[in-house]
Amino acid sequence: MPTSTTAPRPATSAIPLLRQLEWRVRHAVENVLSGEYRSAFRGRGMEFDQVVKYEFGDDVRDIDWNVTARLGEAYRKKFVEEREVTLLVIFEDSPSLQFGSAAQSKREALLELGGLVMLLGAVNRDRVGFVHASPTGAVFREPVRGRGKILHLAASLLSSPAPDLHLADAQQSASITIPWRLLSRAAPKHSVLLWLGDFPPRQTPEGWPVLQKRYQTMGFRVDDPWDRQLPAGESFAAYDPLSGRLVTLDGSPAQRAAHAQWRESRDAAWRTLFPDPLSRMTVTTEENRLDALVRFFHARMTARAAR
Repeated sequence: MPTSTTAPRPATSAIPLLRQLEWRVRHAVENVLSGEYRSAFRGRGMEFDQVVKYEFGDDVRDIDWNVTARLGEAYRKKFVEEREVTLLVIFEDSPSLQFGSAAQSKREALLELGGLVMLLGAVNRDRVGFVHASPTGAVFREPVRGRGKILHLAASLLSSPAPDLHLADAQQSASITIPWRLLSRAAPKHSVLLWLGDFPPRQTPEGWPVLQKRYQTMGFRVDDPWDRQLPAGESFAAYDPLSGRLVTLDGSPAQRAAHAQWRESRDAAWRTLFPDPLSRMTVTTEENRLDALVRFFHARMTARAAR
């Protein structure tokens, strides 16, 4: 596989940025999110305690059918909340993330979003690990606990060099291999697995259904405004990171129709990977990422409270 010629930045260069993000995260946790991050990420991540009689209003999904059949009346499983959450972040670093029609690329925005989530884990005393998957291979960092360790873990992710666009081709995104088998054993059951990427139209990875059963799976995507709608005008030029060249579009009805078809197929694949709307989040490069996270956690908390 091609090797990037971009020199990696020292991880320490990302520390000042992360400390600025950490201040914003702490402010959000203490003044806005309160316990909503923890509630949103808990899901059904609970440890089994004992079997008790089912009472009206209990969750029917907790019924222990074997005990119920043996004793002739309904019994359910009682759970104790786990003391910590393990968060696994997958950053799929495809060349297409380097596109940006404005001041910021999708990659820069997505890395900031990943850093914010990792810092949320640090503030809430959770365990955090990551996988950085790119055309040159995959790097796995085991989950760690503690502010300092997670801060340096996030810094190493944010400092990872981007794929070399001089060597990019149309097959690079397809060549990215995420170690699904490794991830299936990397954390306890009910951990949070957060996948960040561009999510082009493609088949569902073979190992994905297994991880959906083992973990709480979520997906975060950052869109450039041009992903959603081509700019108005008869003709415009854009740099295509996959082909490594400038592409001139004439804004014809055929091109706009092709773009709309691509957008629909991309969104359909996105919904297939994450059927629950509360398990996926899409923001643009123009949005405030922390505000988007706050809205995401609010929505998940509200949905859980209504069940």
